[in-house]
Amino acid sequence: MLIGVPKEIKTHEYRVGLIPGSVRELVHHGHEVVIETAAGDGTGFPDRAYEEAGARIAGSADDVFAAADMVVKVKEPQPEEISRLRGGQVLFTYLHLAADREQTEGLVRSGCTAIAYETVTDGRGGLPLLAPMSEVAGRMAVQAGAHCLEKEPGGAGILLGGVPGVPVARVVIIGGGVVGTAAARMAMGLEASVTVMDNNLHRLYELDIQFGRQLNTIFSTVDSLETYVSGADLVIGAVLVPGAAAPKIVSREMVAGMARGSVIVDVAIDQGGCIETSRPTTHAEPTYVEEGVVHYCVTNMPGAVARTSARALNNATLPFVVALANKGHVQAMRDDPHLLNGLNVHNGRVTYEAVARDLDYDYQPPEEALKGG
Repeated sequence: MLIGVPKEIKTHEYRVGLIPGSVRELVHHGHEVVIETAAGDGTGFPDRAYEEAGARIAGSADDVFAAADMVVKVKEPQPEEISRLRGGQVLFTYLHLAADREQTEGLVRSGCTAIAYETVTDGRGGLPLLAPMSEVAGRMAVQAGAHCLEKEPGGAGILLGGVPGVPVARVVIIGGGVVGTAAARMAMGLEASVTVMDNNLHRLYELDIQFGRQLNTIFSTVDSLETYVSGADLVIGAVLVPGAAAPKIVSREMVAGMARGSVIVDVAIDQGGCIETSRPTTHAEPTYVEEGVVHYCVTNMPGAVARTSARALNNATLPFVVALANKGHVQAMRDDPHLLNGLNVHNGRVTYEAVARDLDYDYQPPEEALKGG
C-alpha cells in the first residue's frame, strides 16, 4: 500500500501523522510512504530523516493526496484537503465529526473511507488513540489555566499554588477521565486546591483511592456544579461522550456567577465544548473574555508540544496503520471490531451512530457498510 502524509495546515498545528520510526516500520512491512516536504519540521524531523527511513519526499500536498491509497494525518482535514480526497481512498486521523457539519458533508461527498482516531476502542472499554492526546491536553490545561490567571491575559492575578500565608487557587475539574485525571495530577503538583466532579461514582471512588485526601471528589449535579463552579478560580472542562457532541454541563448563568478574572479551559471544545460560553480558538488567539471570565478553548492544544505529542500519538496509532496497510482497510476492520468502531464515513454514508444522530444523517451500521467493500 502507498501511505501518504501531508503537512498539517491547521493554525499552529506542528504535529505530523507519521514520525520517521513509523515510516521505517511500514517500509519494513513492504509498503511505500510519501511525505510532503517539511511535514515533520515542526516536530524536529527534517526531510532527510524521512528519506533515511525509506520515505519519498513530495513537493506538495496535491502530490501526496493524488498518490496515496491511505492518508495518515493528525487533525481533521481542512476544506482544501477534503477537496483532494477521492472515493476508495482511506483517511486515518482525528475527525470529531459530531461538532462539525461542514467537514462531515465534505467527507460524505468525497466518497472516501474516514476512520477516526477518537472512536477506535480497545478491549478494556478505552479509547487508545485518544488517550495519549487527552493525557497531553489534561496536563497542558493546567499550564494554560495558570498562565491565564495572570493579569496580562485578563486573569485575576492569582498564583495557582499560592505562597505561605496566601490562599491557593481553587481548581474545579469537570470530568474524571483521562483528561481530568491528568489535569488533577498537575494541579495538585502545583499545590492548588483541586476538586474533580463526575456523575460516575465508581470513577470518583477510583480517584479517591488513587489520590487520597489530597483530592476532593464530588458527585456532579446541577446543584453541586453551581456551588463549585461559582467558587472556582479555574474550571477545566473535561467531559467526553465518545464520538458525540459534548453536553453543555456548565450554563452561561453559572459562568456569570464566577468571580471576575476567573478562568475556564474547555478541553472538550474539539467536540463542541462542555461550557455554554465556549467557542473554538487557536494557538494564535487562544483566549477571549466573556461574562468577565477568561476562556481558553484551543481546539488542538497538544499541537503546541508537537515533539512530545507526535511521538506519543504514533506509539498508539502505528499498530493500526500497519494492520490497515497489511490487510487492506476492509479486511483489517472485519478482523478487528475495535478498529471497526473507528469507521465514521464510508462510501458516502455516515457509519458512526452518534455522528448520524447529532447531525441528522441516516445511519448505516459499519458492518453493513463494509459488505460492499
